[in-house]
Amino acid sequence: MMHEPAALDQMFRALSDRSRRGMVDRLGQGPASVSELAEPLSMALPTVMKHLAVLEKSGLVHSEKSGRVRTYRLQKDALAQMEHWLAAHKASWNKAFDRLDQFLADDQPE
Repeated sequence: MMHEPAALDQMFRALSDRSRRGMVDRLGQGPASVSELAEPLSMALPTVMKHLAVLEKSGLVHSEKSGRVRTYRLQKDALAQMEHWLAAHKASWNKAFDRLDQFLADDQPE
């Protein structure tokens, strides 16, 4: 699976904010309207909308408007891209830590 670095940068940047991570967590339970996503947050609705715009621009969420209600849902493919990137890097990080552990174990005085 090929990852476009700029797209991953946008996704990770979008998730760098606690409020946006909370919205993603909520959307993990299923689609939600703007008002449902705003309910647990102590911020003005225009601020919530800005956060949702960041999430949508990053490709993590998608919205649909039906009448006056805008509903957001997770884009599972985007999350899968992030998960794949993390898994690929985790393997190399674990190898590096294993080598460091071995080096430190070998370096201990007897």
